[in-house]
Amino acid sequence: MTQPQKTISAQAWLELLILAFIWGGSFLSVRVALDEIGPLTAVAHRTSWAMLILWIYIIIRRLPVPRDPRIWAAFLVMGVLNNVIPFSLMAWGQLHIESGLTSILNAATAIFGVIAAAIFFADERLSMRKAIGVTLGFFGVATAIGLSSLASFDLRSIGQLAVIGGTVSYALASVWARKKLGHLPPQIAAAGMVTGASLVVIPLAWMAEGPISLTLQPDTWVAIGYYAVIATALAYLLYYRVLAMAGSGNLMLCTLMVAPVAIILGAVVLDEALPLRAYAGFGLLTLGLIIIDGRLITRLKRP
Repeated sequence: MTQPQKTISAQAWLELLILAFIWGGSFLSVRVALDEIGPLTAVAHRTSWAMLILWIYIIIRRLPVPRDPRIWAAFLVMGVLNNVIPFSLMAWGQLHIESGLTSILNAATAIFGVIAAAIFFADERLSMRKAIGVTLGFFGVATAIGLSSLASFDLRSIGQLAVIGGTVSYALASVWARKKLGHLPPQIAAAGMVTGASLVVIPLAWMAEGPISLTLQPDTWVAIGYYAVIATALAYLLYYRVLAMAGSGNLMLCTLMVAPVAIILGAVVLDEALPLRAYAGFGLLTLGLIIIDGRLITRLKRP
């Protein structure tokens, strides 16, 4: 059975908003870094610097480090599913579509997460309510992308599909985490994940885009510092604090709050202008997630 949703305290709301603003800003910072470095190199910086910060935190807190090789193998798979594939696909996609649109399509992670959970876990069956929410979510994604974009199949449409591919990988990562890493302290799981990701993406970036240079423009370093240290390492630690306070269901709200932040930053800093269908698609996607969540419907049914 699905666990009942926790009531969100004022402290949890505040930290949820902070997390949404942090992740919303990551789309802008990644796009800034891509002006000088390639997508795989951007991901290599993101996971390696985050790895360093998280292991320093673990050493200071004296948390137990796992020694079982099977756990480290699970970290490697988790790093690929939750970091290497989605980060790389979304970074490449941002070369061809707006950062705000990337954040809207990223919100589909929750939709694919519901589907993946229904496929792999007996206690997460797809009820009629969830099926309606998922269907609305798919309509929202299709509206945001635009059928005309799929018909033309140019770099812009491929970029949008790349972002969607990243959300599917996120969904599969959530399944893997529940099956293989649920017994570990979250800080250890996060550090192990970015370590596994770094072991994969650093050689990939080196082969595909050349040696990873540390001689970069100041703007690029600021962007890397933001999305690697703040939006990855520190955000993971904040994420697990909010998870403990508010529950996993309430973190779906964060997914919805990230997109408006990214859209506003993209418009103000990068002078991006999204088509109206992107906002319409986000509205449908939001409605689908509200239906999946179910609490608003329950409240409306009360006398």
